[in-house]
Amino acid sequence: MSLSTARSFLSVACYGEQELDANSALMELDKGVLTALTSLVKLLKSRPHLSQSAVEFLLGQLHLSCDSSRVLMCHALAAIATHLPVLGDGMLGDLVDLYRVASHSSTDKQQELLVSLATVIFVASQSSLSAEVKTVIKQQLENVANGWTVYRIARQASRMGCHEFSSELYQCVRTRVASEHFYFWLSSLKEFSQAEQCLSHVEDGDYSGAMSAIAEALRSYQKGIASLTAASTPLSPLTFQCEFIKLRIDTLQALSQLICTCNSLKTSPPPAIATTIALTSGNELQRCGRISMQMKVCMDEFRSLAARYADLHQSSFDADYATLRNVELQQQSCLLVSHVIEALILDPQAASFQEYGTVGSVQTESEYERRMMSVFNHVLEEAESLTKKHPPVSHLHTSCLCDAVIALLKVPLSFQRYFFQKLQSTSIKLALSPSPRTPSEPIPVQNTQQLTLKVEGVVQHGSTPGLFRKIQSVCLNVTSVLQSKTGPDYKIPLDTKTNEIKQRVEPHNDYFSTQFLLNFSILGTHTVTVEASVVDESGIEWKTGPKTTVSVKSLEDPYSQQLRHQLQQGGAQPAPQRSTYTRF
Repeated sequence: MSLSTARSFLSVACYGEQELDANSALMELDKGVLTALTSLVKLLKSRPHLSQSAVEFLLGQLHLSCDSSRVLMCHALAAIATHLPVLGDGMLGDLVDLYRVASHSSTDKQQELLVSLATVIFVASQSSLSAEVKTVIKQQLENVANGWTVYRIARQASRMGCHEFSSELYQCVRTRVASEHFYFWLSSLKEFSQAEQCLSHVEDGDYSGAMSAIAEALRSYQKGIASLTAASTPLSPLTFQCEFIKLRIDTLQALSQLICTCNSLKTSPPPAIATTIALTSGNELQRCGRISMQMKVCMDEFRSLAARYADLHQSSFDADYATLRNVELQQQSCLLVSHVIEALILDPQAASFQEYGTVGSVQTESEYERRMMSVFNHVLEEAESLTKKHPPVSHLHTSCLCDAVIALLKVPLSFQRYFFQKLQSTSIKLALSPSPRTPSEPIPVQNTQQLTLKVEGVVQHGSTPGLFRKIQSVCLNVTSVLQSKTGPDYKIPLDTKTNEIKQRVEPHNDYFSTQFLLNFSILGTHTVTVEASVVDESGIEWKTGPKTTVSVKSLEDPYSQQLRHQLQQGGAQPAPQRSTYTRF
């Protein structure tokens, strides 16, 4: 055996070689394990019947592997169990026993192992952690975990719906930060977790208890949104987080208002002459009394919330797929409630449940999505069976609506990755020319001429460009609106939009440039707005912004101004309008 061959053999056998060589071999081993586990997760997505045996095998290997391999196995277990509920209570005991002896030092690998194991435990617990599990995790965190590890575990608990435990961890770690912005950020997360924990105590049929739980949750949410606003900075405005929480607050308020409206059938039932009024007016909704108009308001409110969720989805170009799916589920829940209101009370004859028939056939990607889909299907089945048996409106219809509200509230909200972490960052910077000398000064242009507006832009990326989606082209929408009018007629027309042009341009090396010809024939001050949006490789348009405005003042040309002055001085009849024939 040659010297190099013997040295290679000894290196593999760990006899007397340098530590650097051992670390290199360990890194190569981890790469192999990572490749194998990634392939396993992809295989189980297409062969779900093998998931149970694969999970049992990985759980058995956790006790025998080194820390780096344990971390990778935990990631694989979490990914498999997220798609299919294959981690049962029997396996939870093995995971907790392993967590007890998981870490004895504060090395990076040990800290990563604590986070990975805790994530698998949260997935296996399915939003309900026992007191024993909490005690085991807290003991390990107090012994060897640093503040960053505690925060990461709390963040994972929020994603998996374990809000009571995440609230306790946020409370523990929020005083261990060096910035007041971080303090306010952690304080807001604590309040949001407490708010969702209030909703977890709602019970079926307890409508007054549901309203009390919503009121208590809204108080915590209002405290949290105040802290979240204080945590935002110019470099980190937390736009998505603030809008998502505002929508959650408005959704809870709409659900509470719906329960109040349902209760109004008992406190203010239809009058005895409601049927006569309905026949006289030709409006069948009058048969239901005042509750019909209140339900119409509730339905419009939920449709408005669904539109706002759609706008949030369209503006989240950098969000991961799970976060976007979460926003879609919130939008679908609002559309579901509005549809059920219409089907049960407002228009039972015209309402159709066929368009919602494919809800149950959609392949789910997480436990939260599975539970939401189950609620959607159950609510639709109950509403459809009720519309076939009973005419509106009775206590059965209002009870069905209230039960739907409680069913939605009982699913713990999942705060997805984009709420905490931005893995992809994309922004656009615009420059307009001509530009005013001062921001408050408008750009002068004669009303007989056109203004050439040049728009230049640069696409800026973060450390991982195109991680989730890439920019195919940039859409530029230019509009101008008349703000104030000068001249003999000071009345502003009803249609104040004087220009509306849309153009798509493909960036080259993240740079793009184009021009617009704008007409300002109406004298006065116009506000020109340039708004950018991007189109990804799938052809989907995203409202990323930015939006830039510039002021333009349309002035009368010298010839028309001179002619008008002559007419005013001489009092002569108005001359024909200037044209090509009058000039020659």
